[in-house]
Amino acid sequence: MNIAVLCHPSAGGSGVVATELALALVNQGHRVHMIATQVPFRLNAMRLPDLELPSLENGFAPLDGEVMFHEIQNANYPLFDQPLTSLAAVNTLVSVIEEHNIDLVHAHYAIPHATSALLARDMVGGKVKVVTTLHGTDVTLVGLEPSFMRTTRYAIEASDAVTAVSHYLADHTNTVMGAQKHIDVAYNWVDTERFQPITDASYRKRFARDDEVLIVHASNFREVKRPKDVIKVFANILKHQKARLLMIGDGPERLPTLELAKELGIAKKVHFIGTFPNVEMIFGVADLMLLPSSKESFGLVALEAMACGAVVISSNAGGLPEVVEHGVTGFALPVGDVEGMSQAAITALENLPTMRKAARERAVREFHPDVILPKYIEVYERTLQK
Repeated sequence: MNIAVLCHPSAGGSGVVATELALALVNQGHRVHMIATQVPFRLNAMRLPDLELPSLENGFAPLDGEVMFHEIQNANYPLFDQPLTSLAAVNTLVSVIEEHNIDLVHAHYAIPHATSALLARDMVGGKVKVVTTLHGTDVTLVGLEPSFMRTTRYAIEASDAVTAVSHYLADHTNTVMGAQKHIDVAYNWVDTERFQPITDASYRKRFARDDEVLIVHASNFREVKRPKDVIKVFANILKHQKARLLMIGDGPERLPTLELAKELGIAKKVHFIGTFPNVEMIFGVADLMLLPSSKESFGLVALEAMACGAVVISSNAGGLPEVVEHGVTGFALPVGDVEGMSQAAITALENLPTMRKAARERAVREFHPDVILPKYIEVYERTLQK
């Protein structure tokens, strides 16, 4: 198949999933064209560290074999307050469809990407099919805004096929948004060869001493991720166990979270290391992952941590209970239950070898690419046969 992938290039889950899916499809012999405002984060940082991209002014640059990247070219015009990225994406997508005989467009995120893909489909006379994948905030947050709700619902219903990354998200889309659409569930996956435990003790010493438990949190540091709860839980853990906390990522709540660590007198045990593309190099030596989010459509970082053998202490929001098996691979507690999460973390540390093993086994058994990729292929083939 010739497939065009329209996605966000950032470090968020949707961009990571879109990139991993594109690379997996290429490995199976399909041709994939990635379209974004810049080279997707995971593709550039994880797979092509030494690549010097040629100028993209004349179209596309080949990436990693048959994967092609096409940059969305924006034009600034004084009449418009903001660049019209969605329309520019349509223009780029139509050019790619016509030049490369695209069979199917896979849009990651209902808005703006699905709407751009649908307009492009109309412009080429319906020669392509559009598959839209819902990742979370496109329907749980942004899509519920009055300014976008009808557009989002239309994008979902007009797509030739729709997938969601969890059963929670699929149900939410049809019940809360009122969309009348069959939605296939295809979980996010994890590369269990890249994300795996690191047993090199000397390497682990870069992050924590031998007598310290190593705990991690990774997010975009927004309120919905509740990073302050991470600090509160960690402070309670320190009352029972020597530990060190690594805070990965960046965002508006980073400074307030740092201030809370100082107020609680634990700042010396907490390290804010910013955006870190090779998170498996930290997850691989971690003991616990704290993820107390108030909303989480799937929880990709939780899965990546589990694949590395880390036990996840999370909220039971959204799709997290579909990833974290409560009491077996980790614990999922009510949102805001700092005391419950603290006690769960202590319990996990008391049963660390067993729970670490269970976490890794579940990631390999349920979320391996060999398990998830065939579901996407089946959706593609069914859609193209319509």
